[in-house]
Amino acid sequence: MNAPPSDSARSGRPCNVAAALTEQARDRPDSAAIHYPVGIHRGRVRYESASYASLDALSDRYARGLAHYGIERGARVALMVPPGLDFFALFFALFKAGIVPVLIDPGIGLKPLKQCLDEAEPEAFIGVSKAQLARVLLRWSSQSIRRCITIGPRLAWGGITLTGLARRGGETGLPVLADTRPDETAAVLFTSGSTGIPKGVVYDHRHFVAQVEMLRDTFGIRPGEVDLATFPPFALFDPALGMTTVVPYMDPTRPAKANPRYLLQAIEQFSVSNIFGSPALLKVLGSYCEEQDAQLPTLKRVLSAGAAVPADTVAMMQRAMTSEGRVYTPYGATECLPVTSISSAEMNPELIAATRAGRGTCVGRPVGQNQVRILRLTDEAVDVLNEGDLLPAGELGEIIVQGPTTTERYWRRVAQTRLAKIRAEDGRIWHRMGDAGYFDHEGRLWFCGRKSQRVQTADGDLFADQVEAIFNTVDGVERSALVGLGEPGGQTPVLCVELRRSDKALDAALEMTVARAIRERATQHDSLKRIERVLFHPGFPVDTRHNSKIGREKLALWATNQS
Repeated sequence: MNAPPSDSARSGRPCNVAAALTEQARDRPDSAAIHYPVGIHRGRVRYESASYASLDALSDRYARGLAHYGIERGARVALMVPPGLDFFALFFALFKAGIVPVLIDPGIGLKPLKQCLDEAEPEAFIGVSKAQLARVLLRWSSQSIRRCITIGPRLAWGGITLTGLARRGGETGLPVLADTRPDETAAVLFTSGSTGIPKGVVYDHRHFVAQVEMLRDTFGIRPGEVDLATFPPFALFDPALGMTTVVPYMDPTRPAKANPRYLLQAIEQFSVSNIFGSPALLKVLGSYCEEQDAQLPTLKRVLSAGAAVPADTVAMMQRAMTSEGRVYTPYGATECLPVTSISSAEMNPELIAATRAGRGTCVGRPVGQNQVRILRLTDEAVDVLNEGDLLPAGELGEIIVQGPTTTERYWRRVAQTRLAKIRAEDGRIWHRMGDAGYFDHEGRLWFCGRKSQRVQTADGDLFADQVEAIFNTVDGVERSALVGLGEPGGQTPVLCVELRRSDKALDAALEMTVARAIRERATQHDSLKRIERVLFHPGFPVDTRHNSKIGREKLALWATNQS
């Protein structure tokens, strides 16, 4: 059975998310498309702005310049540009020209970054001077890159500057919009590699168009809203959704270090109605609002993803909003987003208590046309989906999804694609989320932890997010992390603990008290009685993208070396 046609198909326009920007420029030419920071003056962030008409015109100009420079439709282009006007204009220029942007988290480290670029084999590289210098010195994709465009001073590496690209595009000229097909490659977006190797997720144009429609319909996003773009890749949907983008003054690779005073200024100055932020960033902002007794009356909606969002963080943000405002915690991944969602209005005391009792984190019900099932747990590839492989409500397995935004392959990684994708009898591709979970009898999905991070003891498997929630409420504990030492099937469970910041300076007596409380709580659960070893860590390693996913693989190595 074929999926219903998308809005773009019904309107007869090309299957290209950039078409929505052109429509906004036609319907709301003078409305602000983006506000972006240009510096600090007397303790306040200074912003400049661009309208939809000017953003659309600038992206057209860059698209014409790309064609003049010899970068053709279908070419892959690495884009390493910080959030701002040029980032948005260049991204939409690439889409308009039918060129394939390659996006990689700059914070993943130099070695993984080089590996990703070598795999992607981009034909061109667009980046700031610092990125261009690193490309030359570290020989990033030196065999494939033939053209480069520099934002800022250009040294001896050749190519042209962004000013030169604009000059080639000319101030006047025909609008650009490639007639891209639904199954034509739109972009290659690399995963963060927080629980494995970074992989290039291949997006077709239909995936982006479907994501825009699903986000709009699921969360009731309407033209004229204002979004605080704390996670730049997600903010690329803003123009297509008719939202004004506010780029905050922060390092997007370190959301946990964002200055909450600057975030609050942006929310108040531009009457922000929507925020997409990682759990770490929302904890920073929510805590600051509580300390300052600050309210956010314009904020209608907060979306948070990247890791399980603690109930306390949701509650803090909800208290800063009006009673009509909602915090949503959509569940998904780079390969498929969103999959399910739950709002703060649905997070009742019963669900929170269930999480703290070790049942996992409720992530809501499937959204839109998504189909979500539970696959019998296995680490092996599953080539064909059989009904006998699926589990009923109440049984824990691996979460799989099929829907309009489900991507079908990784870039040049056949083995990883085979492990992550399953073909059904009707030909559709299901994505294996790599997460353990189950459905309850009310149709809600519960997340229990990453499959690869489960601790496989002689008595059975322990799943990190289920176990850690039990101990995270012990007095003095900021958060905990379950790791396994030894060979799978006979692993010894170890609980790593990070103490609250205010308690870290105290003496070893606190550690003894906390460890005793943890062991006592473990005895209350038959499956956790084997947790006897408790290790205290000064600060858990986290992922570079959201600063929220705990690096349990690194912690396991650290725990192995502790006496």
